[in-house]
Amino acid sequence: MKNYISVTFLLVLLVTGALLGLYFLPPLTVGGKSLRKVDLLSDLRPEPEEDEWACDSDTLVLPPPVKPAFIDTCRTGMTCIEDYADSTAHGMKTFYEALCNVRTMNRPVRIAYFGDSFIEADIFTADLREMFQKEFGGCGVGYVSITSPISGYRTTVRHTFEGWSSHASTDSIGFDAKCQDIANRYFLPHKGAYVQLKGQSKYASRLDTCEVSTCYFLNKGSVAIRSAINGRDGEVHELPGEGTLQAVDVEGRIGQVRWTVEQADSTIFYGVAMDGRRGVCVDNFSVRGSSGLQLRSIPLRTLQAFGKVRAYDLIVLQYGLNVATERGVNYDNYKRGMLTVIDHLKTAFPHTAILLVSVGDREYKDKEGELRTMPGVKNLIRYQQSIAADGHIAFWNLYDAMGGEGSILDMIDRKMANLDYTHINFKGGKHLAGILFETLMYGKEQYERRKAYEEE
Repeated sequence: MKNYISVTFLLVLLVTGALLGLYFLPPLTVGGKSLRKVDLLSDLRPEPEEDEWACDSDTLVLPPPVKPAFIDTCRTGMTCIEDYADSTAHGMKTFYEALCNVRTMNRPVRIAYFGDSFIEADIFTADLREMFQKEFGGCGVGYVSITSPISGYRTTVRHTFEGWSSHASTDSIGFDAKCQDIANRYFLPHKGAYVQLKGQSKYASRLDTCEVSTCYFLNKGSVAIRSAINGRDGEVHELPGEGTLQAVDVEGRIGQVRWTVEQADSTIFYGVAMDGRRGVCVDNFSVRGSSGLQLRSIPLRTLQAFGKVRAYDLIVLQYGLNVATERGVNYDNYKRGMLTVIDHLKTAFPHTAILLVSVGDREYKDKEGELRTMPGVKNLIRYQQSIAADGHIAFWNLYDAMGGEGSILDMIDRKMANLDYTHINFKGGKHLAGILFETLMYGKEQYERRKAYEEE
């Protein structure tokens, strides 16, 4: 028998040598893919030191570190403002920025607070105004219509007037929507017509005196009006027919101001304001029985004119008491209407923050005679939040901030609300204004933190 041991040994030796030789081949690719390096002795070789494979740090360009996005937080127990603003800049940022610059602005930071009977007679807004003015400066009650059917109930200003033909959007006849002002009213003077405002200090501070009083009117013909400060004779302001909104100012330490029409030819009067030169101003625009939809009837040119002579940094819309029904489910028509209101205001005030405040708690008796929050109120609040989201403005849930279910009953027990289970009184207004003010200040704090973080 032939011996093949030597041949086998030689073959194994050749194969082993060939495999060992493959280690020294340069890298190979087939079809664009790199072949794995053959190393028969890989298990016997020591692990390479890390430095052998390290990249040269001087030649490797690393990407910049990614900065985490700033995340807004909400303080425990607080109902924060939900800001749905888009690039059209009608979110709260505009207002917070104005507050940050309040000391250097050449005018007051102004808030226009629109609402229904919930804020009538300056309930709620009186305390909100005081809180802002204590924090940021300012004085005076703000804008007051020439006449008012509830002037005797308003504790923040002594308001007297005579000689006017008054017109409001709530009138059943005789109201010309084309003539109305930002407060849904207008006034025509008779001979000797006057309006007088006197500051008050019994309810809130910083209202007894102001620094500037302004009379607003639109005159197609010539007009002469006299301003008298603190009972003095004052001066006569004569203006030719302009056909545009006029704003005539007087300045000084004003405790009382009286505006008297001495001559007017085709002139429509709107209101008188008592303000500070700087600080914060809060105007109360309440309309009893309103749903808020009447705002879309104000001519765009009128709103734009007010935006020029009385610029606003924040517009608040608080409605719902006259919209919610006991078991209302579908508020689609109201939503469509309010979205047109928001678009109308956005066009008129392109640089103004807009905040929609929901309806508060309202009670009814169920089948067992127990007082419960109206289901229709809860449904409306969902719609109001949807309105704010679709309108790209800010939203604040007053119902939650009050305490939610049954909160109006708790306020009645604390003498803060009326027995209609709907309306608050001045004590309740002070309580809720404090909650909103704290929420706005927290929002401003968050805005400042975000701005500082993004500038780092």
